[in-house]
Amino acid sequence: MTHTVLQQAFAVNFQYKVCFTHGLFDPNNSLLADHLRAENPAKIFIVLDQGLTEAHPDLIAKLEQYFEAYKKDIFLCATPMIVPGGEASKNDENLVRQIVEATHLHAIDRHAYIMAIGGGAVLDMVGFAAAISHRGVRHIRIPSTVLSQNDSGVGVKNSINYFGKKNYIGTFATPYLVINDFDFLKTLDDRDWRSGLAEAIKVALIKDVNFFQWMEKHAHDLARREMVPMKDSIIRCAQMHLDHIAGKDPFEMGSSRPLDFGHWAAHKLEYLTNFDLRHGEAVAIGIALDSTYSFLKGWIGQDDLDRILKLIADLGFDLFVPELTGENLIKGLEEFREHLGGRLTIMLLKAIGKGEEVHEMDHELIRKAIAYLESMHKTTNVN
Repeated sequence: MTHTVLQQAFAVNFQYKVCFTHGLFDPNNSLLADHLRAENPAKIFIVLDQGLTEAHPDLIAKLEQYFEAYKKDIFLCATPMIVPGGEASKNDENLVRQIVEATHLHAIDRHAYIMAIGGGAVLDMVGFAAAISHRGVRHIRIPSTVLSQNDSGVGVKNSINYFGKKNYIGTFATPYLVINDFDFLKTLDDRDWRSGLAEAIKVALIKDVNFFQWMEKHAHDLARREMVPMKDSIIRCAQMHLDHIAGKDPFEMGSSRPLDFGHWAAHKLEYLTNFDLRHGEAVAIGIALDSTYSFLKGWIGQDDLDRILKLIADLGFDLFVPELTGENLIKGLEEFREHLGGRLTIMLLKAIGKGEEVHEMDHELIRKAIAYLESMHKTTNVN
């Protein structure tokens, strides 16, 4: 029997800009309009994070004024859609359906734009809706939290939660443009201000000892909500995420996920706490757990572990919550393996600034790491 086999191979060059500014929707700031100028005015449909509209009650009016000022270049095709912020936006598949329906009602095609303004969860959900409409409507991300400005908002992942599992349905799709407006950070509550710093700790620990030392030096300034070090942290962290995405596996075809350091436990903790824990708060605990595991495994010394846990605490994070105990957390390892789509791959620490992947974890050593953090938590509370 003869066979005919045609071999196909091609490469696609993806490019997008990540911009940083203040007062994005001030009519004197032409950054957005400058990036969208074309022969014909650009049609835009906007989805807003409800938490952001509550913190900035004049936001819709500002958007209307801005688009009026630049009506030769860009125009709103409908009143902005407001959706719940946080994981609620990713838990409700009807929101995706409503955005897809909007592309039909307002004739939003592949030459138009869907803009999401809000936290990382809203950006994830809207990006997924944009990616599946017409096989991909141009998506503009305007991240409004520390976590989304330095991490999720600059990447290529879009998703919603399903079957009680985080990010179960999603796509890899590059945004058309990302613009970070630092002014949005001023109205964050302390928990959301702090939350995004967990991702900065993460990339510093696995990639850059100098950045970790910088964070140690500026930890109290960051905790006091000083804007200059926060801006520096966001830009540096975003650059490291972009550098990683530009590496050998941007769409995660393999099982390696170095930027998921601390995340196997974090994803499970979010569900176990019914999302009372912010994502960054769960990641901070996950980092503490995997750093302690690395210490108990003999990979890092006591001094390094003490520095890591001190930085996490100095930034205002808890090192332990009651949900960290019990077998339900360890079940998160198998769920994480499923999420990877292959064999289990977990990032641990060989040193501060140097990660090392493993393909199995000792459950008893995990329990000992949990007990270590619980003991520290009890001692701190007594003192």
